[in-house]
Parts: sequence; C-alpha cells; structure tokens
Amino acid sequence: MNKNEIAKEYITHLENGNIEQVVALFNENGMVDSPLYGIKKAKDFYLELNNDTTNSELHIKGIFEENDSNNLALYFTFKWTLKNNQKVEFDVVDIIEFDNQNKISKLKIIYDTVIARKLVEQL
Repeated sequence: MNKNEIAKEYITHLENGNIEQVVALFNENGMVDSPLYGIKKAKDFYLELNNDTTNSELHIKGIFEENDSNNLALYFTFKWTLKNNQKVEFDVVDIIEFDNQNKISKLKIIYDTVIARKLVEQL
C-alpha cells in the first residue's frame, strides 16, 4: 500500500475500533504524540483511547502528501462518544511520519482539546 492508502486504512480501522489493525500499520517502535494522552507507544495509546471510547465517526476532509517526503497530513472530523456517553466533535490533523517500509513511525495528533479535555477528565 502507498502512504495515501495507509492513511485511509488507518481512518477505517480507527473508526471501527479495530485496534490491532491500527497498531499493525505502525512499525515496532511506532509512537503517537497526542495532546490529551501524551507521547506513548502506538499500542498503549490506542488501547487507552479505545478504553475511553464507546463510538467514533471519522470523516476524511483531505490527505496532503509531499513529494520526496516520508510525511503525510491527514485532515478529518472526529465525532467521539466517550464511555460515559458524553459526545464531542472536532477537526483533527494527524501528521504521519513513515519509515522506509511505509510503516508509521510517528503520528502527531493536532486538535483543539478545550472541550475534549474536560470530558476525558470526567471519566
């Protein structure tokens, strides 16, 4: 798969809560940098996110890829229902860094956490 296809697979698996498939897109040292959960190994981050989540709806708004770069920006809307049934919706940009085998080595999540942070703290 190329980087664009991997980004789409990532969104599909994340929306469906298929954590093993999401983590399989990362290399063994893959890291996630999240404004809510901090910097964690991919498996730890997605397990924690999944534990806090009842439902997710994700809608891709754009995929931006530079030629001659291992980086890709994924822009999407995230409708998140937390395990306490609180709901929040926000736009997200994920900056994805790939290794030479097109595995994700780092994923940096960027979004406004004002509402989401308060809801997660209530869990």
